[in-house]
Amino acid sequence: MWFRYEPYHDVTYFTPESRAATDALGCKGGWMGYFGMRAAPLGAASPELVTAVFYNFAPRMVHRALPDAWAVASPAEFLETRLLGADRALRRMLGDVSGMDEVALLAQEAALRAPVAGRPLAAANRALPWPSEPHLVLWQACTILRESRGDGHVAALVSAGVGPLEALVLYAAAHGLDPAYMQVARGWTPDEWNAASPTGDLEAVERATDLAAAEPWLSLGAEKTARLAALLEPLALRIAGQNEAMRVNPMALDPVRELAVPGWNT
Repeated sequence: MWFRYEPYHDVTYFTPESRAATDALGCKGGWMGYFGMRAAPLGAASPELVTAVFYNFAPRMVHRALPDAWAVASPAEFLETRLLGADRALRRMLGDVSGMDEVALLAQEAALRAPVAGRPLAAANRALPWPSEPHLVLWQACTILRESRGDGHVAALVSAGVGPLEALVLYAAAHGLDPAYMQVARGWTPDEWNAASPTGDLEAVERATDLAAAEPWLSLGAEKTARLAALLEPLALRIAGQNEAMRVNPMALDPVRELAVPGWNT
């Protein structure tokens, strides 16, 4: 399911429309826009809080964006801006956004079943008012689902004793990601990267993450989950095929490759 809803959510930050919207707001660079938009549901959060909740960004990278972003615009303005950017990006990538009532309602039902206890980003996003248009209801549902899963992933890493930088080093090695790219993407220096001594079982962390993220689908039921998967898949593929961030990213996420594997959705 993650491969199906994550691409729909990711238009929030990594599209020309998103960057244009945050530039118009007055942000100094794309990362200020990213941290402002993603943290906005928490209110005018401190850089220390955002570093803790986002988990794997170097503190200095967060401090370059926050709290300065809150002097550029209020959290409420950042929320309006991210919805505007997502709307424009989805309309460009999908063309016709009509006829999305069923997928929006199913995703909303799943999102309302996603666990939020101990999951600050999920709880903050679920507390926001729902948009009126179905394609944006779907976007908000995907956002809640991915932040709920992400919060659970952080909890799994903490429980396994895998720190923020250590998690990145392990993940880059496991997925063949370029360390230099990962250092830039998350703000760590080469010296910090090379000095890290990561230990931990990432496969066990992933299993724990999946188990902690299973509630929406168990609660929704097999039939509705399968229907939602079928409706999301063409949207994910269409977006991913047009979005470079869906092929080159720190999550090693490539829906075009993963969803093309025969029998994947069984």
